[in-house]
Amino acid sequence: MADAQTRTVSRYIDALVDYAHQRGLIEASDRVWARNGVLEELQRDTYVAADEGERIRGLDVAQILDVLTDDAVARGVVEQDSVVYRDLFDTALMGRLTPPPREVRRRFRELAEVDPQSATDWYYALSQDTNYIRRDRMAKDVAWQSATDYGTIDMTINLAKPEKDPRAIAAARNMPAAEYPLCLLCAENEGYAGRLNHPARQNHRLVPVTINSAPWYIQYSPYVYYNEHCIVFNEEHTPMKIDRAAFGKLLDFVAQFPHYFVGSNADLPIVGGSILSHDHFQGGRFEFAMERAPLRETVEFTGYEDVDAGIVEWPMSVLRLTADDPHRLIDLADKILTKWRGYTDEDAMVLAVTDGEPHSTITPIARRRGARFELDLVLRNNLTTEEHPLGLYHPHAELHHLKKENIGLIEVMGLAVLPARLKDELAAVADGLVASADLRESELTEKHAEWAEGFADRVTAENAQKVVEDEVGKAFATVLEHAGVYKNDPEGSAAFQRFISYVNGEDSTLSA
Repeated sequence: MADAQTRTVSRYIDALVDYAHQRGLIEASDRVWARNGVLEELQRDTYVAADEGERIRGLDVAQILDVLTDDAVARGVVEQDSVVYRDLFDTALMGRLTPPPREVRRRFRELAEVDPQSATDWYYALSQDTNYIRRDRMAKDVAWQSATDYGTIDMTINLAKPEKDPRAIAAARNMPAAEYPLCLLCAENEGYAGRLNHPARQNHRLVPVTINSAPWYIQYSPYVYYNEHCIVFNEEHTPMKIDRAAFGKLLDFVAQFPHYFVGSNADLPIVGGSILSHDHFQGGRFEFAMERAPLRETVEFTGYEDVDAGIVEWPMSVLRLTADDPHRLIDLADKILTKWRGYTDEDAMVLAVTDGEPHSTITPIARRRGARFELDLVLRNNLTTEEHPLGLYHPHAELHHLKKENIGLIEVMGLAVLPARLKDELAAVADGLVASADLRESELTEKHAEWAEGFADRVTAENAQKVVEDEVGKAFATVLEHAGVYKNDPEGSAAFQRFISYVNGEDSTLSA
């Protein structure tokens, strides 16, 4: 006769199989096969069917997986009760219930032929239903909006990416170097079991797309910094490169998926993304503050009078190009990029090259404006100085207590991705200000003390959290100003105009 734990586990296996059936991951005829697959992962060989009245209902998939993983931990099937080991195991469970790639690709293709938006809607839901995107962790994210001089910007403390247990970090450090998959973006991640230093991906499915006649893939980010946060990546493991072809790829993507924007991180350190070794873009269905920002002034590029152009009212240095014909945007963007890479204006601290190291590149973003095509070109430069060793156009030291990391594509567009530590630290700042405490006496608040004292007189018990959040938003706008090559002052505007004149061939005094 089965023991009580076997009966309990059997009920939760049924609950997981029921969930998979309800979400369309499996069909009714797959139920026994699915159950046995879960039993195999659990290393159990006994199952007891529950009476209808004993079946578990009303739990979300994370709760069901937690119980099954607890059982595996208790029996030594999972080596350690830490987030890394638990994630490896519960992903294997979901992998047993995730449709094979051929089915996912066929369904996406069928939907996309009729309506691209219905295809991405289905694929995004699937990526959550398989627990590849963990809804329970998404719900933990802290998000708010802040009013700034540049409009309302979005702020988030993203907690969907778990922090590793020190034991798992130590164990991963002792593992031999691995070369498969080559990186976190490679197509070989699809179905991969993972290891301590590489996430499991048995429940991960890719969708192939053709971009500029080359094979690429779409997937969603498991950490979802914004709605339908997708990653579009080259089938080949090849380094990122901002060039004429990149502009063509971006515009080809939004031609196929007009309800999405897509952009690329810059291709140089400091101003680039975290993965420069694999050519990829990021996109999705979300309106960033930069997209809403108006033009500060219009400009004209000689020979491209059919392209509407202007400087965006934004803390960073952004040229916006809009046209009916995407090929005209590609031509002009390529000209601007080529000029920018070789452009030096010492009075504006814009240096193209020092000691043989190139500094200038562009962060491009493509979208549709109705039937028209639009490119935002954000001018970037990764010059370092003695005063700013992490980057002259990078968050400056006085704001490192809030943001020290690189300013990549997502933040360039006006969505702050703040470190997880700030959830507790900012709450402690608010509490300390209400209590009139000395913020320098607490490890949580010490680094924020000087900043917080600047607005302490406006804090009450009723508004403390709101004031702190608003001040973080203002600080992030300042961070973006730091990252802007041309400042929003008369000198910066004049320097920006010198570059535009240089593109138009009107200024021969600056070097190329």
